[in-house]
Amino acid sequence: MRSQGNEGGLAQAVVRRLNLLRPLSESAVAALERAISEGLFRAGPGEDLVAEGDPIDSVRVVLSGWLFRHKTLEDGRRQIVNFILPGETCDAHAYLLPAIDHSISTATSVAYAEIKRPHFETLMASERTLAEAFMCETVLNNAIQREWTINLGRRAALEKVAHLFCEIYERLRPVGHADGNSCSFPVTQMDLADATGLSVVHLNRTVQELRAAGLIILRERTLTIPDLDALKSAALFSPGYLQLYRQSKGPSPQ
Repeated sequence: MRSQGNEGGLAQAVVRRLNLLRPLSESAVAALERAISEGLFRAGPGEDLVAEGDPIDSVRVVLSGWLFRHKTLEDGRRQIVNFILPGETCDAHAYLLPAIDHSISTATSVAYAEIKRPHFETLMASERTLAEAFMCETVLNNAIQREWTINLGRRAALEKVAHLFCEIYERLRPVGHADGNSCSFPVTQMDLADATGLSVVHLNRTVQELRAAGLIILRERTLTIPDLDALKSAALFSPGYLQLYRQSKGPSPQ
């Protein structure tokens, strides 16, 4: 059940990620933190935040926890088309469309903020660096989606799963959600199978292959990668599509 809450300090991941995409001015950070503080919510695991066909009147930013985008066929078969991680936005400009074309559900308990369309558009008009950062995020999300298409269509099973592990780690690390060579990985095997287009049996066998090769340790909802370069090699992983992340050198002038 969704509920409003007080999540002081949780805007850090959002600010950090956007600041890596486009250095934010001090006024942009203050305005974003204020907007987040005015629309805080919590939701438990397994809840639908948005269903396919729903109208969208706000922008949702994830403060903590994992969500996923998915589409479901009439016979119930589901495809997860991406995960939404801490610091990321649920389609910053989706409100421009009459309705959303996919569903967004929680994989874990989450804290998130809703910024209503009029408020968001005011922010974009008044804070140039913030508008640029959200545009960069849209470009980055498109690049990630193209890579997922390649993953589903062309990579072998072991490459698919290894590539997803590499990507998740590389997306969590810049926002401070990786600890050394480990990061949270709270999704179920069913979720992972639906994200890679594999059956649960095939997915489980592939994960065991990666474990046996010493490429991953997956235990207690935590992913550990003993040798990231070796896992990247096995996955045919090239991080170029994530390179919109860049180290901020401080706030930009207005």
